[in-house]
Amino acid sequence: MSTVTALEPGRETRVAASRERLVSGPLAWVFLSSFAALVSFDLMLSVTPMYAAAAGAGSAGAGSAGAGLVIGVLLLGTVAAELVASMAMKRFRYRTLLIAGAALMGIPALALLSAAPLPVIAAVSVVRGFGFGLCSVVMATLTAMLLPPQRRGEGLGVYGVVDCLPDVVALPAGFWLADRYGYTVVVLLTAAVALVPVAAFRWLPRTADPRTADPRTTDPRTTEEPAGAGLLAGLRQPGEMRLAFIFGATTVAGGVVVSFLPLAAGVPAGIVAIGLLVQALTATTGRWWAGRHGDRHGPAGLLVPGLAIAAAGMIAMVWLRWPVVLAGMALFGAGFGIIQNATLTLMIDRMPASGLGAANALWNLAYDAGYGAGPVVVGLFVGHTGYPVAFALTGLLMLVALPAGRREHAAPPVPRSGG
Repeated sequence: MSTVTALEPGRETRVAASRERLVSGPLAWVFLSSFAALVSFDLMLSVTPMYAAAAGAGSAGAGSAGAGLVIGVLLLGTVAAELVASMAMKRFRYRTLLIAGAALMGIPALALLSAAPLPVIAAVSVVRGFGFGLCSVVMATLTAMLLPPQRRGEGLGVYGVVDCLPDVVALPAGFWLADRYGYTVVVLLTAAVALVPVAAFRWLPRTADPRTADPRTTDPRTTEEPAGAGLLAGLRQPGEMRLAFIFGATTVAGGVVVSFLPLAAGVPAGIVAIGLLVQALTATTGRWWAGRHGDRHGPAGLLVPGLAIAAAGMIAMVWLRWPVVLAGMALFGAGFGIIQNATLTLMIDRMPASGLGAANALWNLAYDAGYGAGPVVVGLFVGHTGYPVAFALTGLLMLVALPAGRREHAAPPVPRSGG
């Protein structure tokens, strides 16, 4: 079977596209900055709920509620950034926004070097979330624009590997370091790694598209961008909200498992660390495989299987025995990675070339809104139901998105923007 038949009927076009260079020099620097930002984010992701739970340990139920709250406000900050990112990218150089986001991620973390009350932890989380949201949208937009359009699925799969590697290393490492050496080591690493894009400032592209101008010298403030490329226009684009809903249903579970698996009674710390590692590895593999498969057969057919696999993994964890926890995390990670790549590729394909920033902002908005809302809601009742029931209910919630996934699969394929 030919590689992208549904998208480019001409065989010569397909061959030429397949030979186009996937990763350019400017894109490599974007990948490095993205990797650093995500390492900084992930180091604290599973640690901050523990820190907050310890801060609220003196009050009954305050520990679990505080753990859910700090993840919720962290993602609230990212959502706020994603709502303004499209507008900001029209007014400021892309690399300037990256540096601002990196500073907001790294510097406020130092406030947690000494014991801090819950309001301070929440305030730091909001600011760090805003910085991360800003970095995420700008880097994802640069990536989408710097990739050859007909290799976009594969390229986004590579970008997914870059993004998931911090989950493989930093997510379990943050938990392990905090458990073994205390929070101070994690906080210092978080602040230092966040500032890597500052060191890479000289080589980061100012704007995005090397096919029309040199991305290292073009100032986006002088570049005309068609009206209707903003986030609100993206919300009106056919199918975009349906894809955001499908993706958001899985990110709810992602936030829940990262926030509460470390707190679940009966799960040893070593199993938690291994489970987070397994989840990150299978998510990385799933995201990369989905990109290659989607370029050849279309990404829409991956939505229903991805949802089913991820839901099965969460529901299995109603039995908190270590083999089931590891198997459940492996399944959830694989499904989550597949959904990540498939939804992002489809959302970008359905936007005009001028709206790639809006598509990325909407995808990140769905990611972080779900990732933050899940822990907040579950944190309100998990003290009464217990963690196994909460994990199973979260898995069942994902199945609500199956009809939307089937409808998306039945929709006719659309040409790729920029193709």
